[in-house]
Amino acid sequence: MAGSLYERLGGFDAITAVVHDFRDRVAGDARINQKFARTDLGRLTKMLIDQVCEATGGPCKYTGRSMKEAHAGMKVTAGEFSALVDDLAATLNKFKVGKGEEDELLGVLGPLMPEIVEVKSDEVGTPLPSTFQAAPALMK
Repeated sequence: MAGSLYERLGGFDAITAVVHDFRDRVAGDARINQKFARTDLGRLTKMLIDQVCEATGGPCKYTGRSMKEAHAGMKVTAGEFSALVDDLAATLNKFKVGKGEEDELLGVLGPLMPEIVEVKSDEVGTPLPSTFQAAPALMK
């Protein structure tokens, strides 16, 4: 396999297209969309693009909070994390990302699970706790 995962995925424009589709897929998924009820989608989109770009060997720099800090108090369940991974896999399949690249990307993101999941339950569709404070919108 020649090149970084970033290059094999198609670079910045391809990662941006994947993130946009993934964001929209998650927003329409009743298993998890309540967890994003107060999320600034512009901020989320930029942070996801930067995070995936950097994690795959691209030139971007993720400047957001740690996954543990960003998800603290959201009460994300193991089932909701699995639903998110399902949505990502569906998006990667839509874009015809090769199995090797898909596995490599999921392998980079999978270890984040312990930093995101706070509830060891297969339950999905749980509400965002009223006490959760979302990150502020990005300045334009």
